[in-house]
Amino acid sequence: MFFIIGFGVVIGSVLGGYVLHGGNLGVLYQPTEYLIIGGAGIGAFIVANPSTVLKKCMAGFKLIFKSGAPFKKSDYIELLKFMFETFKFMKTQGMLKIEEHIEDPHNSDLFSKYPSVVNNHHAIDFICDYLRLMTMGVDDRYQLEDLMDAELDKVHHEQEEVSLAIMTFGDSFPALGIVAAVLGIIITMGSITEPPEILGGLIAAALVGTFLGIFLAYGVVGPMGQFIGKYYGEEHQFVACIKVALIAHVMGNAPTISVEYARKAIPGHVMPSFAEVEEALSEI
Repeated sequence: MFFIIGFGVVIGSVLGGYVLHGGNLGVLYQPTEYLIIGGAGIGAFIVANPSTVLKKCMAGFKLIFKSGAPFKKSDYIELLKFMFETFKFMKTQGMLKIEEHIEDPHNSDLFSKYPSVVNNHHAIDFICDYLRLMTMGVDDRYQLEDLMDAELDKVHHEQEEVSLAIMTFGDSFPALGIVAAVLGIIITMGSITEPPEILGGLIAAALVGTFLGIFLAYGVVGPMGQFIGKYYGEEHQFVACIKVALIAHVMGNAPTISVEYARKAIPGHVMPSFAEVEEALSEI
């Protein structure tokens, strides 16, 4: 929704200013310029990225149509409640009892009460994998923390590849716009004997390529790449919050203390207060 609004503002401002300045919109309709810039850009994008990155980029483009941030304060409160109840269950029932829940989290009566956590496949896989290691006897916080950091770095690198690929895609458009403009000038020079009105039209068509390349780079594709990178960054922070809670639990803290550790790792703009978390936990 915000992408559509923002894109509408960009288009409206550029074309509206152009028309108010006396410009003719018909001059901007140059299909061959669009073909040169768009086709060359997409081709270079395919050449520059392996198929795995291309598939992730296609999935990443869908994120721009999501409204707002991926996680709200209510999502983090639900996560803290989930972690609290899981830790409390492990403290009272024992480590082995949690196995039946982590093997099939979607059908677990303990986990299914928290749909926003269970339906986040990255988060629930991260939780279940490390709870499984704990049931297998791995209780060294430093080993677990190193392993978690390595996994988070790996996922962050894979997600960064997507945003970097899209932003590089956008950065190619100004140069490709110059290519289209130069080709247009070549055509113009071949018609140098034509009257001024014909030459003016040919030069204007060539300059549309320069305009389009810069516009796509800084008004469309570049912002899309930045948004996707920030979206993935918030997903990374969500899982990092889970990491803090798990490490605090391994250190032997009570469930309420482990949850408080995790609360402190939540980004400031969505971090619930201590009182809000305490009230939420009292509902369990």
